[in-house]
Amino acid sequence: MLISKKSCLFFLLLFKLIINLLAEKVEQLMEWSSRRSVIRMNGDKFRRFVKAPPRNYSVIVMFTALQPQRQCSVCRQANEEYQVLANSWRYSSAFSNKLFFTIVDYDEGADVFQQLNMNSAPTFMHFPPKGKPKRADTFDLQRIGFAAEQLAKWIADRTDVHIRVFRPPNYSGTIALALLVSLVGGLLYLRRNNLEFIYNKTGWAMAALCVVFAMTSGQMWNHIRGPPYAHKNPQNGQVSYIHGSSQAQFVAESHIILLLNAAITMGMVLLNEAATSKGDVGKRRSKLFSVICRISEFYFLKAF
Repeated sequence: MLISKKSCLFFLLLFKLIINLLAEKVEQLMEWSSRRSVIRMNGDKFRRFVKAPPRNYSVIVMFTALQPQRQCSVCRQANEEYQVLANSWRYSSAFSNKLFFTIVDYDEGADVFQQLNMNSAPTFMHFPPKGKPKRADTFDLQRIGFAAEQLAKWIADRTDVHIRVFRPPNYSGTIALALLVSLVGGLLYLRRNNLEFIYNKTGWAMAALCVVFAMTSGQMWNHIRGPPYAHKNPQNGQVSYIHGSSQAQFVAESHIILLLNAAITMGMVLLNEAATSKGDVGKRRSKLFSVICRISEFYFLKAF
């Protein structure tokens, strides 16, 4: 009976210690969140507040490399979206101590990257209140992109916390559109007595080609998904412009496809000009074969 009482007393003290430790951790995280929506962490803070129990809250961690010497432009773009999402959560009416947003920079927590066997940035991970992160707790940035709305949807799937994204007003698009309309209106007004250029087939053809190039190169997919321009490995500095998976792409791939489509179109235009230009038939035929040879040589060099 005496041993049983001692055991109960021991477990009560242990339980109280755990409760106090948990309350201290939550209080500290709430204090940091009140100062800044995204909490910066080094290796020690990460191990204490994210990895070590007890923990009754979820933590979203962005692993990144924001220092200028790392030259990670994608990290800066992803960080902007992450800040928008964290601010939307911090200043929403549903804000609570059940979810915290943190960031670990490579230059401040290289040991954390090594501990998690992480060799790329940026990476988003969810650390649940209990247990270790599963495969689905790592955000598929390469396939989905890093837009704040996509991150919010992923967080809702992992934590049941729904965040409504509020973006600060951006009038740059409206201003640019107003300037464009004013420029076109001013041009039409100055040329009001001579509007024959509106019926210029070449001008409309070039405009149509620009739209076709933008659509067929994947620019709309980039606009919707928000993928990075390229990927730079923080370990060896190697830059990849073409994605390794058929389910995703980089912005650089769209530019490459756009240039190739433009080259094909230019080749067809040159062929048409060579075949329909006035002059000696023999010279036209020679010019046509010359253009074909140049185009063939261009694609041969591109292929090999």
